[in-house]
Amino acid sequence: MKKVVFVLILWASNAVFSQGCSDAGFCTSENMKYGTAVDSIKHTLKFGVNHGSADFDISVFGMYLEYQYKITEKLNIGTRINYINQTKETVSSSSLSDGFIIADYIVNPTVSASVGLKIPFTDGNVKENGMALPMDLQPSLGTYDLIFGVSKKYKNLFFALGYQHPLNKNNNTFIKPSSSNEFFTTNQFERAPDLLFRLGYNYSINSKWKLSPSLLPIYHIANDTFEDVNNQEVQISGSKGLTLNASLLAVYSLNDKNAIEFNLGTPLIVRDARPDGLTRSIVLNLEYKFRF
Repeated sequence: MKKVVFVLILWASNAVFSQGCSDAGFCTSENMKYGTAVDSIKHTLKFGVNHGSADFDISVFGMYLEYQYKITEKLNIGTRINYINQTKETVSSSSLSDGFIIADYIVNPTVSASVGLKIPFTDGNVKENGMALPMDLQPSLGTYDLIFGVSKKYKNLFFALGYQHPLNKNNNTFIKPSSSNEFFTTNQFERAPDLLFRLGYNYSINSKWKLSPSLLPIYHIANDTFEDVNNQEVQISGSKGLTLNASLLAVYSLNDKNAIEFNLGTPLIVRDARPDGLTRSIVLNLEYKFRF
C-alpha cells in the first residue's frame, strides 16, 4: 500500500493545470468530500498544507486551519481560515486569504445539507510598489460568497451538489499593459457564480486505509466582467463554462481520534479563460485531523 500512495503522489506532482475548485475551501468541506456532515465526536481540529504551480509560472504555497463543532446529533458547524503565499520571480504576496463558516445538517441517514459564508480578509487589491497586482497574485478574490450544498449517499457511492454565489465586486484595479501577454484586466472584477457536482466512491481497504476517488465538474454559469477605462462593463470571453477534475482522497487512520489525509487531483477539462487566478497544478494537499 505504501508503494501505491508513493506512485499516486508522483502522479499528482506532474499534473497539468486545473481550476481545482470554485474557491479554496468549499470543495473540501466534509459534506462535499465524503457525503457526510456530522461526526460522532464533538470536536474536530484540522491543519493542512499544499504546494503547487499556477498560471504564468506562479508558485503557490497554502495552509489552513479548520475547527468543527458538533452542536447536536444532526447539526454541525465548521470554521476555516486559509493562508496563501504566491510568488512570481521578484513579486510576492502573502496573507490570510479567506475565512469560511459552514453549517451542515443531517436531513436523514443518507442526506445532508449545508449553508455557509465565505469572508475575505483582503479586498482583492493588494499592491506592490503602489501598483495593483493581477488576480493571479491576489491572496483573496475579495468577495463575500454565499454557499449552499446537499449530498446523498447510496451504499459506497455519494453525490454532492453545491452552489457558490459572490455577493459583491472586488476592489481590484489591475489593468493589463497592452504589451503584455500575461494576466487579464480585472479592474472592478465581478466573478460569476459556480455550480458544483461531485460523484464519489468511498472504499475501505482495511481498518487503517480509506480511499475516495471522485469526479468533480464545476460549471461557471456566466462570463466574469471588469470595467474598462471608460467605466464600461466588459465581459471576459471564455470565462464561462465547464471545468472537470478527477480527484483522489487517501485517509490513513493513526487511531480512533487521529488521521492523516492525502488529497490529489488532475484536470480533464478546463475553461478557456480563468481571470480569477484560481488555476492550480496541485502537487499534494496534506492534512492532519484530530478529534476530541
